[in-house]
Amino acid sequence: MSVELRNVRLPLAHFELEVDATLDGRVTAIFGSSGAGKTSLLELIAGLRRPTSGLVRLDGTPLTDVATRTHVAPERRAVGYVPQEGALFPHLSVRRNLLYGFDPRRARPGGLSFEHVAEILEIGALVGRAVGTLSGGEKQRIALGRALLATPRLLLLDEPLAGLDAPLRERLLPYLARVRDEFGIPMLYVTHSPDEVVALCDSVVVLARGRVTAHGRPAELFQPATTPRYELKG
Repeated sequence: MSVELRNVRLPLAHFELEVDATLDGRVTAIFGSSGAGKTSLLELIAGLRRPTSGLVRLDGTPLTDVATRTHVAPERRAVGYVPQEGALFPHLSVRRNLLYGFDPRRARPGGLSFEHVAEILEIGALVGRAVGTLSGGEKQRIALGRALLATPRLLLLDEPLAGLDAPLRERLLPYLARVRDEFGIPMLYVTHSPDEVVALCDSVVVLARGRVTAHGRPAELFQPATTPRYELKG
């Protein structure tokens, strides 16, 4: 699975997002400080934003091509998007949130069933509850389960652990690793945490003010800090 971004340009408030890269890792981190353009890049791939120029392809299929006026609607891209804080529907139960976008007629890869997703994310006991009764970590797991059950070819995760305290982040990281290992769905993972990159990702793109400043393997771009954490080299 590869995401090709060819000469993509998108004006933002204080700079222009300019990306020319191929993202083909199993889990690729989109890394950078707040305001670097990471979320805008994810929204562009999801079809929620339109660039002023350039081409976006998923496995060779054009999703957006400004030159030919191609723009596949977000719901037809087979891309699962988990925005910051999950964005669950508060008026729906947990079960109905999970099944939103689920189509039983759609071909499903082995193991990607409601029961299996619930088992991997340990959310079976939550399905009868109201969204308002969930903790922050539970909401993130439900949002991830909902995205998986829509049978995406690609998962876009926008800082899924942001806003959670350190102990909760550490408890949720294994769930993300299970999704990576169990279902084999490629992921683009937005974060500003080097530790999350090293723990989950096999490739990383570093963004600064809308431009790619580095692209490689985590071991090439990050080094252990003096405390038990990682930091960007250079």
